[in-house]
Amino acid sequence: MRVFDSWLGNPNPRADDTDRVRELRHLTSRWAGLRTLVTGIGLSGFAAADALLEVGAEVVVVDAATGEAQREKAQLLEVLGATVHLGPEHVGAPPVPWDAFDLVVTSPGWHPDAPLLVSAALAGVPVWGDVELAWRMRPETGAAPWLTLTGTNGKTTVVELLASMLRAAGLRATSAGNVGTPLVEALRHPHAYEVLAVELSSYQLHWLSTDLESSVRPRASAVLNIAPDHLDWHGSLEAYALAKGRIYQNTEVACVYNVADPRTEDLVREADVVEGARAVGFTRGAPGLSMLGLVEDVLCDRAFVEQRQSHAAELCSLADLRPEGSSDPVPPHTVENVLAAAALARAHGVPQVAVRNGARAFTPAPHRVATVLDPARSAGVRYVDDSKATNAHAANASLATFEHVVWIAGGDAKGASFDDLVRAHGPRLRAAVLIGRDRDLVADALRRHAPDVPVAAVDLPQDGSVSDLMDLVVARAADLARADDTVLLAPACASWDQFRSYGHRGDEFAAAVARRFTTPPGAGA
Repeated sequence: MRVFDSWLGNPNPRADDTDRVRELRHLTSRWAGLRTLVTGIGLSGFAAADALLEVGAEVVVVDAATGEAQREKAQLLEVLGATVHLGPEHVGAPPVPWDAFDLVVTSPGWHPDAPLLVSAALAGVPVWGDVELAWRMRPETGAAPWLTLTGTNGKTTVVELLASMLRAAGLRATSAGNVGTPLVEALRHPHAYEVLAVELSSYQLHWLSTDLESSVRPRASAVLNIAPDHLDWHGSLEAYALAKGRIYQNTEVACVYNVADPRTEDLVREADVVEGARAVGFTRGAPGLSMLGLVEDVLCDRAFVEQRQSHAAELCSLADLRPEGSSDPVPPHTVENVLAAAALARAHGVPQVAVRNGARAFTPAPHRVATVLDPARSAGVRYVDDSKATNAHAANASLATFEHVVWIAGGDAKGASFDDLVRAHGPRLRAAVLIGRDRDLVADALRRHAPDVPVAAVDLPQDGSVSDLMDLVVARAADLARADDTVLLAPACASWDQFRSYGHRGDEFAAAVARRFTTPPGAGA
């Protein structure tokens, strides 16, 4: 079937012509003595080095950072037999000539233009990512199949939903990959998993091998959506989308795409898949053939049922997706997330009842459209934390959920723009409170497309903390809000310019809301 071409070409331009690559195609029984350079000592790099040491490989690790966390990991790896070089002087060239290495394993965040990786490629040394390494380290027989997914937004929610559905079917399953647990760790679990729900980032997908004969072969795969993100890393939206599309290569049973995002279906058409693999769509509308969708308030499957020309299988209802005791509307993106997870689960043979039970049992991770204060306690205004909305596409889904919004936005834009977002949601904006390094980009979009929306810019107080900043933000938002409004933290930007993470940003928002609306014991007595 169609050959998939890497968006940057082969990241190892000479590697496919070398004896090394031919020898590395079947390494599962030949790891001992393999001379490996691991770039990066973070979560995935440490896990890769640890796994390679366990199977007897010779491991050298390099990382530019020299902080306490890196030094602690380095000491542990050195005890296990690795050689570790920390400091920026060690990441521009290999510590010894390239003919001393058989393989480079790179951490996902390393850019292909990094001098060390370019040097390896020119020397003909294969460069793998941590995902490729994990696939090649699977046992030769009885290995757990992978159900893989990617997308700009919703990845972690969908992969956890999928794992919940798999477990509801009685399968020993876990989520791994970009979700937090490195794949090589999941493979080494003392009680082997029967199936893995695998979240992959665009960085990880870029480093998949172009050798389709031996590279990752998922049972089913999905691209949830494509929107501008990480353009500073990939260079263009087209390059970013093509990196995402690599998840479909070698798929065995089903390539799952988003009917509402035609780019995802285009990526399926371009993919080189196993003969017989099907394209399966998910939609918030009524499902067509080979689709999962929504009929009134019922999520249905017309892809993995007999006689799908005339029948659909009922999976669950919208009521099954609400937290117990909640009467809030189910956000549109929640419906899409459940349908995407269900499509992957059904491709693996999960029965209808397990899809429903898995969806019911699922608890969303924090900072994803989470109500931190309901209107009854705050003069009729709802306060919602969607700090995970780190790009415009995610903020779009969040804004669409509420009718009248005081929008808290701004941060690190990662090269994105906000005109389409503001144009779409300007009429529902009561006001905007802006923070962060790139807040002027949001402000400019508001001036162009929603000039009547009041805008308040809030600075980090001199000698103040981010807690002080968020107290000011919440106070300003509360002043601007009216009864029945939603004060929504959906920044459309990354958090790194002012906070440790999007989680830290969300926690500070929730704490500031609590400080403003919680009366201390004895106050007013």
